[in-house]
Amino acid sequence: MTAILPDGPSGPRLLQALPFALNRNRAMHRARERYGTAFTVATLNMGRMVMLADPAEIKQMFLLSPEDADTPDVNLGSVLGPGSLFAITGEDHKTQRRLLTPPFHGRRLRAYEKLIEQAAEREMASWPTGRPFPVMPSTMRITLNAILGTVFGAEGAELDELRALLPSMVRLGSILAVLPISRRFLGERGPWARFRRHRARYDAIIDRLIDQARSGLDERDDVLAMLLQSRYDDGTEMSRAQIADQLLTLLSAGHETTATTLAWTVERIRRHPALLARLQAGDDALREATLIEVQRTRPVVEMTSRQVRAPFVEIGRWRIPKGMVVTASIALLHDADELFPNAAAFDPDRFVGARPDTYGWIPFGGGVRRCIGAAFATMEMNVVLRTMLRDFTLEPTAEPGEKPHNRGIAIAPAKGGLAVVHRRGQRS
Repeated sequence: MTAILPDGPSGPRLLQALPFALNRNRAMHRARERYGTAFTVATLNMGRMVMLADPAEIKQMFLLSPEDADTPDVNLGSVLGPGSLFAITGEDHKTQRRLLTPPFHGRRLRAYEKLIEQAAEREMASWPTGRPFPVMPSTMRITLNAILGTVFGAEGAELDELRALLPSMVRLGSILAVLPISRRFLGERGPWARFRRHRARYDAIIDRLIDQARSGLDERDDVLAMLLQSRYDDGTEMSRAQIADQLLTLLSAGHETTATTLAWTVERIRRHPALLARLQAGDDALREATLIEVQRTRPVVEMTSRQVRAPFVEIGRWRIPKGMVVTASIALLHDADELFPNAAAFDPDRFVGARPDTYGWIPFGGGVRRCIGAAFATMEMNVVLRTMLRDFTLEPTAEPGEKPHNRGIAIAPAKGGLAVVHRRGQRS
């Protein structure tokens, strides 16, 4: 069989890859304008890649079996560990996902709401009033503290150590995951050596947390305690290394992305005064719709990929050969007028009383690789935004929107989501 690939830019690989490395969103939109809803482009770390923006073709991509196409060889698993959901494939992935799913649904999920609300209240107590400040450092601390409590069950010295260690560790790891940097680069002074030292400290802390958790499992409802009690079909338990890898995966996948979406939410609603007034009046349905629309118009992860494992896969018009990476462009899909009329407009009302299409709105990816913490992240964002709107009034602004800033994995508002707030009942 012969490959059938979409057109795309020609020329040296580096010249094709640089626009995507420097400004991925702009490069994707320009490629779509020139080549249509599918194009082939060379990348720095994944070779030649087919990028899709047609909703029907993206749906087909997500419906491929893991035997035909699965997570790319180059992924976050290279930094999160061999037991991470990003690194494992096939039956191992299905089994691990089954063990990790229960903590993020139903009664367990509702039990975490109060802890998240308290984390938000503690952080927001220090917010300045009446002057601009970026909310993203605060939302990063809120989501970190929430995950350390609900997922790691960390307290005391271990909580303090993880608070100090994990932000820089995850930041470095997200850069190493997307840039083709040799593990031998600069030797013991290089970024990979620094990451290995972070990881050694992290593993030591997790060992202590596991020992502490084992002594009081019946009294705990955090994810670590649940993983210690979970069993595979043959009765065996997860190893310490697997638990450490999965806890780091859950934090990496949910900490920065959730915090960044909250910063974009502040940035967006300040520029829509009528919407802001309705939100501050306490409209629950509108608040939930606003978070959906923020994720549509400002997706913090702009694409999700599969690598072909079968000799060929056929997706719509294309026949893609083994080893090649095929990518769904989240940013381009969310801009499609056929899915979202007047897609360029920020309009949360489009989602009031209506749920987004599973294969048209994909901030959490799709298929068997859809983010396992999607329900947790959605609940967390709703609780944090609800708490902010309950305790503060947020000043609207006529300033231009903040430009996107590439942080490695996540795309953040360049100024961190500038806000001006006043405590409820205290504004003069």
